[in-house]
Amino acid sequence: MSVLDNFDSWKGFLANKLEQAESQGMSQQAVSNMAYEVGDYLAKGTEAKNNEEAVLRELWNAADTDERHALANTMVKLVQNQGNTN
Repeated sequence: MSVLDNFDSWKGFLANKLEQAESQGMSQQAVSNMAYEVGDYLAKGTEAKNNEEAVLRELWNAADTDERHALANTMVKLVQNQGNTN
């Protein structure tokens, strides 16, 4: 099963990668830039595996560059908050 098959698995994967990046001293700006690049890649290079991913793809494709950065930052916050509630 791919990490993309289940949205909770995807969020867990992102949270894990974010924790690794932060533990290695990556700045918040670098994390944000990386999240943007991942979002852009997923929107252009993969098929949505679930409804949540389909919605994110539609939002990403409708957004301009600034809005895409906001979406990427929001996903970072989402997984950061997920880690704080566990």
